[in-house]
Formats: sequence, C-alpha cells, structure tokens
Amino acid sequence: MSRIAVIGGGAWGTALAALEARAGRETVLYARDPATVADITETRRNRRYLPGLDLPPALRATSDLGAALAGAAIVLLVTPAQTLREILPALAAACPAEAPLVLCAKGIERGTGRFASEIAAEHLGGARIAVLSGPSFAADVAAGLPTAVTLAAAAPDAADRLALALSTETFRIYASTDILGVEAGGALKNVLAIAAGIVAGRGLGASAGAAVVTRGLGELRRLGEALGARPETMTGLSGLGDLVLTCSGPQSRNFAYGLALGRGADLAGLKLAEGVFSAAMAADLARRHGIDAPLIATVAAILADELSVDEAARRLLSRPLKRESD
Repeated sequence: MSRIAVIGGGAWGTALAALEARAGRETVLYARDPATVADITETRRNRRYLPGLDLPPALRATSDLGAALAGAAIVLLVTPAQTLREILPALAAACPAEAPLVLCAKGIERGTGRFASEIAAEHLGGARIAVLSGPSFAADVAAGLPTAVTLAAAAPDAADRLALALSTETFRIYASTDILGVEAGGALKNVLAIAAGIVAGRGLGASAGAAVVTRGLGELRRLGEALGARPETMTGLSGLGDLVLTCSGPQSRNFAYGLALGRGADLAGLKLAEGVFSAAMAADLARRHGIDAPLIATVAAILADELSVDEAARRLLSRPLKRESD
C-alpha cells in the first residue's frame, strides 16, 4: 500500500486521516475549504471540526482533489450522503483505476432513498466499492481511543485485505460482505437516535430511553432485513453497536438534535444531523416494504411539523399492546 487518500475534511474525515497517519501510513487529506487546509498545515489542528486535538505531523492536507488522489492505493470517501453526487464525477475522473473506494459516511439520499454504495456504483461500478461503519465518535478515533467497526465489500478477500490494511492498534476493523446491511444500520440508527434524544429532552426518564433503544433495534432489524440485510449484521457493530453509541448522549449529533427538539429549544446553529435528512426516506422505505416502524415514522412526522412531541408520545403509548416478538 503506497498511499491513503481521505476525501472530506470534516470531523470524521480528519479523524480517519489522523488515525492512518499516526499508524505510519502515508496519508493525504482533501478538504474543499482552503482555510481548513491552511489550519491543518500551519497549526496541526482542525479547529473548526475537531477543536483541541493535535494532528500528526506526517498528515498532509490539500484542497486539490487530483493531488490528493494521485498514487492513492485506497480512497476513503467521507462525504455526506446528501452531497455525494456532487463529488463523484470528479472523483471518478481522477481516482486511480485499481484503488478501492471505501464509503465512510452514513445516510440515505433524500428524494431517491438510495444508499451511498448505490450512488457510487453509478459512477465507479460496484466491484471497487466498500463501506466502513460502526460505533465511532470522531473525537475518540482522532485521540487514539479503542474503537471497533465493520468494513464490508462484495468479495470476502477484498474485505479482509482492506480491514487489515486500515486497522491500527486502537482501531479494530471486522470484515463483512454485507454492504447493504452495514449501510442500513448506519443510516437507520441516526433516525432512532433523534427519538432517543427527544425522550431525554422531554424528561421522560431512563426507562423510556431504554425502551426506545430496544424497540428501535427491532425496527432497524425488520427494515434492514426487508431491504436485504443479514440478521447478524443488524445485531453487530454497524447495527446494534452503532445504535447504542449514537443514543448514548449529546456527543452524537443526532441525539443532540433530538434533545433540542424535546426541550423545545432553538434548533438554529446545531451541527448537521444526518438523521434529519434520512428520516422521511426511512419512513417511506418502511411503508413500501410493509414494515411496522412506529418510532421511525414518528420522528419523520415530528421533523415534518406534522406532529408535536407531546402528541407523538401520547400516540406511541396508546398503540395496541402485542407480543414483544411481533
């Protein structure tokens, strides 16, 4: 492996680039904003997205996409699902032909309901595409704290090679071939984390919070499997693991957004919460596949201003009782 190119200078892209550079791998980080590149180059920090964390001296940053991709053996694409289409044509033109593309952002494209691997395949073909997801806060990864995630590629040997190539002493990657399952878990848990945040913000108690996570896992599993995911993926790191972490507190952007909703606080100025964009599409996918997903549907209705938080809680609590496994 000669070089790793990380495309995306936000918190997660910077964290992954710092991780690989600290492990002694030649790493180049592409950021669209020249000010971010200058900050990293001059101060060894990304003060806008990862304040207070020092970046390794070996990490290089550039706002030239072609320069970042030149000679890359692996490309980590850390672009939000809603802007992925914008960068793919330029990336396809400049990306080395044999370099696998590892998709590292989570979400469902608004308007189409498509996952990142499906969008990327339109420009690059499916054979080179892999997906990285799991319970991981950018600040923890950048600081070198122990983390375990999943990497999925269609071919088992490709998944194994990439997991080995990108793992470090503190960043353990488990290989999988369930691309869709890994993506589904990463996208759907964002919506459920908003629900958990709403419960906390409304002061409904830890018991209600635990119920949201548990029943939310059922929705994640049912919808994921209807989309073609494997059951074990939904209960693995990229499903249950990521759900638990994202619902654990305000370090999660989606939980923080739900927390503000539950408190009736001003939402202006909050960091991007991907679940806000994914909720309506997740609810639509559930309807189309005949999946009962009341939590996902409720979050989508709240975000669309079709339902108040208090009315949503009343409706959920008044749903007919049934067997837990149904």
